[in-house]
Amino acid sequence: MASYIVKGGKKLKGEIPVSGSKNAALGIVAAACVLDGPCVIENLPNISDVRTQLELCRNLGATVEIDENGTVHFDATKINTFEVTDERARDIRASYYLLGALLARYGKAKNYLPGGCDFGTRPIDLHLKGFNNMGAVNKLEHGKIELTTEDGLIGENIFLDKVSVGATMNIMIAASKAKGRTTIENAAREPHIVDVANFLNSMGADIKGAGTDVIRINGKEKLPAGHTYTIIPDQIEAGTYMIAGAITRGDVTVTNLIPKHMEPLTAKLDEMNVNLDIQEDSIRVWVDEDKELEATSIRTMVYPGFPTDLQPQAVALMTTLSGQSRMYEDVWANRFQYIDDLKKMGADITISDNLALIDGPSKLTSAKVEARDLRAGAAMILAGLAADGSTEVHNVSSLQRGYERLIDKLRGIGAEIELVGLDED
Repeated sequence: MASYIVKGGKKLKGEIPVSGSKNAALGIVAAACVLDGPCVIENLPNISDVRTQLELCRNLGATVEIDENGTVHFDATKINTFEVTDERARDIRASYYLLGALLARYGKAKNYLPGGCDFGTRPIDLHLKGFNNMGAVNKLEHGKIELTTEDGLIGENIFLDKVSVGATMNIMIAASKAKGRTTIENAAREPHIVDVANFLNSMGADIKGAGTDVIRINGKEKLPAGHTYTIIPDQIEAGTYMIAGAITRGDVTVTNLIPKHMEPLTAKLDEMNVNLDIQEDSIRVWVDEDKELEATSIRTMVYPGFPTDLQPQAVALMTTLSGQSRMYEDVWANRFQYIDDLKKMGADITISDNLALIDGPSKLTSAKVEARDLRAGAAMILAGLAADGSTEVHNVSSLQRGYERLIDKLRGIGAEIELVGLDED
């Protein structure tokens, strides 16, 4: 099992670039499967989840070619089946977007139940409810979901009982070629939903309202494609590097980001007394030598609130703040599994239901810890960077699912990290 050895106690300094959005890329690759012509996708992050999604599409028959710059040339016209037979679909959560894409293309779809990080129950009921409203019938047999329609999907008004990024995106992809208009109410507003809508629109779709809580999709019989699309920067990767600058009391400029997407985090860093210089496509994060960072309270929420995918990294930072910080996790149950690892490193944290009370500042020291999921693994690296000694982070394959060249980028700003037991990412 591969591990990272993280030597702490060094202030990180320099510039660190952000790659394309993982969550947008996974949706856009699936959405490309509905197109009636080729397209080119730029700024696609070279991470294992995206590589798996591309392989799933290739096994459906799509032509997928990647050039030396990492740009993907994608042609869905050779897709020849509505069934995903590659069992790697079990490995990633976003494989469920292929249900919406294949429904749009064929009026029927079959796929494995999805996998992904294990930090709480994440059913696909809302996805199925939307598909059902549009005329699809579903059944579950032998670990696979099968969806069928009599004569393709029909546009419908769909109200999501709970804001769901996955359901919003999946229904939007399916509705892009449905007959008539589909309206999604109580839709998620995340930047990657807007990016997938923009991608489909650039290929001939008619989607309005993405980024608001009501999205209207006028289905098109054909989506001619034929264009190039560039994926937005990754909001969570950017936030992780901003926190790396703060937790090490360094001076880090994170480049190739969209500052608007980072406002939930920058507001909290400002409350902590972290210095910020926000430019058009970069944010500098630094801490004055004589300044003590102050405790704060954060509540995770759907966008534009504080993202749950930055919660573990923020808690790692909170262990170094002066006073009692509070982290309320209001999106996913059971996402505090990593707290025991922070306690091994000397953190003073008490959990009560969805609330973590963090008393600080704690003197973090090295320990052997686990990357229990993608973002928890990032939190362990951040804690290791701030700790005395060398921290060993096990099971790092989960980190390689979501961060492109993570170790190379962190080394570029002074981090001392070694990968043992596996080829470097």
